[in-house]
Amino acid sequence: MGDPKYPRKVWRKPKRPLNYELKMEELETLGTFGLRTKRELWKAHTELSRVRHQARSLLALRQEVRAEKEPILMKSLARIGLVSGDATLDDVLNLNAKDLLSRRLQTIVSKKLGFKTPYQARQAVIHGHIMIGERKVNIPSYTVTIEEEGSVRFTPESKIPEMLEKTKKEEPKVEVTAEGTEAPATEAPATEAPKDKSSSTE
Repeated sequence: MGDPKYPRKVWRKPKRPLNYELKMEELETLGTFGLRTKRELWKAHTELSRVRHQARSLLALRQEVRAEKEPILMKSLARIGLVSGDATLDDVLNLNAKDLLSRRLQTIVSKKLGFKTPYQARQAVIHGHIMIGERKVNIPSYTVTIEEEGSVRFTPESKIPEMLEKTKKEEPKVEVTAEGTEAPATEAPATEAPKDKSSSTE
């Protein structure tokens, strides 16, 4: 057992960090989910690796032992929305890091509360504008369970909902042209009223 002042790492770097395709994939994932550093992505990969290792270990056990331990793992994964209630160990092995990242509080807030980007949602979470039930949560990486997902909301004193509503009203309307491209809507020019000839001076 290690010293509690020096906790064990919860993430591992990839074996080939300088691989070009891997770097491009990581950058795309960082932008999609609004992650601050690659370390957050590596944490998701490490946690997923741990879960898949448990699933492979269960597949190697005898049927009676597996029948006893498998429901514990499946129940814990179904609780956080990674698998469905009738999923099998094969479904666990097919999970990827994006499935785990989609259960982060930052991602849930971005999709549910109408933010334009996940980075806006991250800022709202960090600054204490988000509640789960009756408690504030300011950790963007917090894993939201299925039961908690319906109670994610803004704090009563937050002004962000008014700002989001105001931003939606100020957005310019977009018209679709005959070629199928989008163009900003233009107001119809005001027509001038016909002049009264009798009032004109000769």
